[in-house]
Amino acid sequence: MLHLLHPIPAHRIRLVVFDLDGTLIDSRTDLTNSINAMLTEFGRQPLPEEIIATYIGDGAGMLVRRALGDPEDEPLVEGALEHFLAHYRDHKLDHTCVYPGVFDSLDAMRIMPDGSARQMAVLTNKPVRASVEICDGLGLSRYMFRIYGGNSFATKKPDPEGLNAIIREAGVSPGETVMIGDSSVDILTARRAGTWVIGCRFGLSSHTVESIPSDCLVDAASEWADALWLETSQPASSEELRSGVTAR
Repeated sequence: MLHLLHPIPAHRIRLVVFDLDGTLIDSRTDLTNSINAMLTEFGRQPLPEEIIATYIGDGAGMLVRRALGDPEDEPLVEGALEHFLAHYRDHKLDHTCVYPGVFDSLDAMRIMPDGSARQMAVLTNKPVRASVEICDGLGLSRYMFRIYGGNSFATKKPDPEGLNAIIREAGVSPGETVMIGDSSVDILTARRAGTWVIGCRFGLSSHTVESIPSDCLVDAASEWADALWLETSQPASSEELRSGVTAR
């Protein structure tokens, strides 16, 4: 069910930037298997998929660190990260798939109400090489003019550096941009960059998505296009004005 908290001006949106894991793709099982392969290699007990899913969103390094219980042994973390990445590199597409409704929404959102083309991009905290290979393998790359990962810039989300770079490269303004993601990290990134944001309540980190106000919340990828077409003339509430949701 689409929950429109503040109308997004579809006629102004010229750039859509997507998170990857938990937004475009369901990568839970492959990430879980690679983390558990690492844990087994390092003499640790495997973790349930539901637990590992809560560790996803801040990059591979933080995923591994959290799975290990946040140890102070940095050489251990570095070795575990190397093992995780090696396993994931070979198994990242064993079970990973595009969420239902994604391709239909991408096709619908490519065109603005006036018939001109929208640009689309991916900004994820996953390493860029794996991100590009996954997008290539699942047929997502043809929609994206840029695919950037967690090692593409000096900082990761929620720092807005990557999103700001995509905005510049697209030749648009923050007010002409919407970020779509399944976590508070994505929403905070959008807020810091001054863009619009759609939060996904179906993703891997959806338990965090309502901790920071979005402009719209959706329960399925099939609702993204609706969020950009359902413009209304409803005035912003006093609460939205106080929180700065409407400022662009």
